[in-house]
Amino acid sequence: MPSSVINSYIYFPETEILRVIYQSRAVYDYLKVPMFVAEKFREARSKGRFLNSVIKPGFKYTKISRRNHK
Repeated sequence: MPSSVINSYIYFPETEILRVIYQSRAVYDYLKVPMFVAEKFREARSKGRFLNSVIKPGFKYTKISRRNHK
């Protein structure tokens, strides 16, 4: 089921960074996310709900960019 909030995501296990690309095209890196949390995120039926209830309150983040429409 597509997310109304999240366009895509990628997890970098070597740095424990979860990169989330939002539908708005904003890109955020969530830092020090353990692999087991990233796996639960991947398995979550509602990625947006999991992001809001687990990832956002539990992990620091950095805004990477806002991609331009091409």
